[in-house]
Amino acid sequence: MMIQELNGHRFNNAYKKEKPDRDSVLMCFKNGDIFARYDEDSQRLIYPAYNGQEDVIYIFSVDETKYFLMMEKDVAEDYKLYSMRDLMALELKENLDIFAAYSAFHLYVWYSSSRYCGACGKQMKHDETERAMVCPFCGNHVYPRINPAVIIGVKNKDKLLLTKYKSGFAHNALVAGFTEFGETLEETVEREVMEEAGIRVKNIRYYKSQPWGIAADILAGYYCEVDGDDTIHMDDHELKYAEWVKREDIVLQPKRYSLTNEMMERFKNGLE
Repeated sequence: MMIQELNGHRFNNAYKKEKPDRDSVLMCFKNGDIFARYDEDSQRLIYPAYNGQEDVIYIFSVDETKYFLMMEKDVAEDYKLYSMRDLMALELKENLDIFAAYSAFHLYVWYSSSRYCGACGKQMKHDETERAMVCPFCGNHVYPRINPAVIIGVKNKDKLLLTKYKSGFAHNALVAGFTEFGETLEETVEREVMEEAGIRVKNIRYYKSQPWGIAADILAGYYCEVDGDDTIHMDDHELKYAEWVKREDIVLQPKRYSLTNEMMERFKNGLE
């Protein structure tokens, strides 16, 4: 299941002026890492419980449990710091714990970068009625940043275009990229495939979307078909690999969290 598929749990991201209680969970970050404890028996991540800490920010709820953000402070010694990549490597019974961490990380980064007004430079404060930072001097409002991006499954009969990045991610991926200003998502698909692989595409079809909090993204997945010449001219500044791969030869990513992996798996299984 993709990271946002919570197996019946109810995620509620509505802005509320909630106060913590003894059942509340703290998502505590320090220098970009999160405090947690991994329980091998239950394969769960355990986050610190609220115990009267100050300067906590309500961020969302899951079922009846409220989650609060606490930034740049230490917690009890029986918790340790995990990077977001560390969390990806853990064997977890369900997606809830890592999805909560990724969603909290998204807001942690936004709050950290929104302390001062980009218009006048004065210190911002929390808006009273919505999830926003507002400048009390010039009135500038800043909302959580969400970056639109596309994931692209380029089909060539019984082959799919797979890539590998030069750095940062070692496993198979699909062509992907951020939407530029003045551009539709479909135009992003066309441009990114041309930039990364030198190929024209047709029959662009939307598949599914996914929030990806680690990069503040909203990912839109598309399938399309090669249009004409299928010779790959790889962008070797960004990629170290770009090839047409037959269904049966596709090697999936080790975790099933991502939209990219689901799209590769769907093609591998003959569903596209």
